[in-house]
Amino acid sequence: MIEQPLEKELWRTYNSIVGIDEAGRGPIAGPLVVAGCVFEKGYWRPDIDDSKKLTEKKREQLFQVIQEDALWFSIVVISEKEIDQKNIYKATQDAMLTIAQSADCAYCLTDAMKLPGYLKPYEAIIKGDSKSVSIAAASILAKVTRDHIMMELDQKYPEYGFKKHKGYPTKAHLEALEKYGVLPCHRKSYGPVKEKLEIKLF
Repeated sequence: MIEQPLEKELWRTYNSIVGIDEAGRGPIAGPLVVAGCVFEKGYWRPDIDDSKKLTEKKREQLFQVIQEDALWFSIVVISEKEIDQKNIYKATQDAMLTIAQSADCAYCLTDAMKLPGYLKPYEAIIKGDSKSVSIAAASILAKVTRDHIMMELDQKYPEYGFKKHKGYPTKAHLEALEKYGVLPCHRKSYGPVKEKLEIKLF
């Protein structure tokens, strides 16, 4: 639970704040999802917290609440292909910068990501999703959107177990990768997938 949002102090100076976070930097399959969220000045709900601390049921519930309560929100899905082309850090940074620039806000908060080239005041907060209501809300939007995509991939490729591991390199996922091979949704630049492709080449 976020006791008092980081925004409380900032709202004294800035009327509008966008919080930005991502889901899916670590998985070896599936897209990266980045989201941004703007609430009205003074908004706070104690149950909006870092998505990783919430149950799936609670995230789904808040996913609807956030979209209804937000003054503005944006969800960007970055493909595996773009991740492979840019690298995950750059892909995340570019998407966060795009959201920051498209939000009509005076101030920006990101979850630990610097935004070179962003012209308005901003702060990259370590563990921001545990301190800022806007970043926490963005983390929920990103996480739930990504989970929905991974559920769709699970329907398409049931033998890979995407419903359970969401594309993270668990033992079960790596075993499925070994047994069934690389899918279009796998990130080709990520270690285990890259190794599998290199073995195939020789």
